[in-house]
This record gives sequence, C-alpha cells and structure tokens, in this order.
Amino acid sequence: MLTFAVFVFGALVGSFLNVCIHRLPSGESVAFPASHCPHCHAAIKPYDNIPVVSYLILRGRCRECRATISRRYPLVEMLGGLAAVGAVCGFGLSAAALLVLAFLDALIVITFIDLDHQIIPDAISLPGIFVGFAAALLFGTPTWRDSLAGILLGGGLLWAVAEGYARLTGREGMGGGDIKLLAMIGAFLGWRAIPVTLLIASLVGTCVGVSIMLVRGRDTKMAIPFGPFLAAGAVCALFWGKALIHWYLGVSGLS
Repeated sequence: MLTFAVFVFGALVGSFLNVCIHRLPSGESVAFPASHCPHCHAAIKPYDNIPVVSYLILRGRCRECRATISRRYPLVEMLGGLAAVGAVCGFGLSAAALLVLAFLDALIVITFIDLDHQIIPDAISLPGIFVGFAAALLFGTPTWRDSLAGILLGGGLLWAVAEGYARLTGREGMGGGDIKLLAMIGAFLGWRAIPVTLLIASLVGTCVGVSIMLVRGRDTKMAIPFGPFLAAGAVCALFWGKALIHWYLGVSGLS
C-alpha cells in the first residue's frame, strides 16, 4: 500500500511535469492558465485529469473535441510514479528521497524537451546546479567539495569536448545545454558520478545514433540530442554507480 501511495504521488507530480514539458520551451507560465486541451483549449475537468486512469477511460481522446491525446502524457505520468518509487526504495521516506525525486523529475522534463526541441532549458539546469550544491551543504551527501568538483568536472569536460570539436570541424557539435546539464548532475551526485554518467551516455548514444543513421540513411552530421543519454547515465550512476565502478575495477584487475 505504501508503494502504491508513493507511485500515485509521483504520477500526480508527473502530470505537472507534462505541463512543464509542453510550456517551458515556449516561455509560457507553468501555473496559468489551468490545464487545457492543446487542440480546442477547453479546460480539463478534475475528473479527466487523473494520471493514467483518465487517459484510459477517455481512450486517449479529448472529451470535448475528441482530438487524439499523445501517449506521452500517460508515459510521463508513469515515469513520475516510478521515479517516486525508486527514490523511496533507495533512500527511504526521507528528505533525501524528496531531493532525489526532484532530481529525477528534472531529468524527465529535460529528456522530453530535448527530444522535441533539441534544447535544455536554463530554467531547469541552472537552478538545479545551485540546488544540488546547496543540498550538499545541508546534507553532506555528497560532500560540498565533491559537489563543487562535480560541477567543475562535469561542465569543464563537456566544454572542453565541445570547444575541441568546434575548433577541429568548424561546426558546433554539442550545445551549452548539455554542458550545464552535466554540471547539474555533478552538483547532485558528486564528481565520482561524472565518469559513469559520461561512459553510459556515450555508449548508449553511440549505439542509438549509429542505428538511426543506418535505418534512415543519414550521415554523421545528423543532430541527435545528447541530453536524454546524459539523463539515463545519471540515473544509472545514482542507483548503481558504485556497483558499476566496483565491477569495472574487478574485471580490469585494478581493484
């Protein structure tokens, strides 16, 4: 029952995340106006705004205009619920779990905005850097030194890669949003999470990118958002980072 209650809470938050994903790229307020159909702009009734359940009852259509509602809405709500369950399972009913949930929710919003618009809003990443560092000062996990080192290492590494690529090729290969996102990840997780995050993001991103290019017949100049892969790497580093590091040191003989 506790797990179910936590999932419902996370799904409710996920409903708000959908609003952020839809409105932040265009600079709209996430508070006003109230939730409405993007097609006919009719206000959504409270009983039609129950996460996942309302989508199933309405069969994925607006009650007023019968326009199709994207499957992304229940997907984000379910991800919000799973993020809440993961935070509580990993960190208990604590302030740390709330902080982790906020971090995961930020990654969800960033992922879908980057997929749609290939931008990572400063409105999330920049405050996230300060929140992550402030949390390290308050809770001490990671230490404020590790958090500060994570900010500098995360942002510095990607900045160096982006600058080097631009100088070698004469074109931009990585946006500033990715740099600030990795700095935010470093602020929340500390510098030790940066190598794990980057390794997983690079491996998964390469596999997905090559697959898309082969299927669609695109060349190497095709733009692929890197934010979702950084987010996936950060989640792995958060929950399994130590285990992955120990496994790698073991198989490489460096332990």
